[in-house]
Amino acid sequence: MKFDINLDAVDLRLLDLLQHDAGQSNLALARQANLSPATCLRRVRRLRSGLIERQVALLSHDALAAVQGHGLAAIVEVALDKQGAEHLAAFEARAVREDAVQQCWRVSPGPDFVLVVQVRDMPHYLQLAERLFTQDANVRNVKAFFATRRAKFDTKLPLSPASQA
Repeated sequence: MKFDINLDAVDLRLLDLLQHDAGQSNLALARQANLSPATCLRRVRRLRSGLIERQVALLSHDALAAVQGHGLAAIVEVALDKQGAEHLAAFEARAVREDAVQQCWRVSPGPDFVLVVQVRDMPHYLQLAERLFTQDANVRNVKAFFATRRAKFDTKLPLSPASQA
């Protein structure tokens, strides 16, 4: 999706504030951005029509794992045997349909895909691996890295000043 509107310093400030807390009221956001509530609402609606994909709740990985059980995160490299556009698209479509796949990146050079996977435990990872990797004759190599500690997790994108945007 293309966003054809130039961003000024106010837009960048709003985007930065929303990346920290998109659940705050328009009034609170307007105060922080030094805008009138009406101007703030109009600008945020414009930003939501192209730049802001969605608003979500970020859950605490550790707290959820304590409530539901272990929690196993893995970064998985996948190399395909055939890299034609149709083969890449077919694997990608299967991967993104899996709830356990949080992120799916086509990468180059190296493996064809890097997946970020979140499952309950090793048996659940093995079930996912069977569905995604073992049953696909085009998967040549899989290399999984299991997370032992998450040192940083952020969803915030860096924003350039308006003069450099």
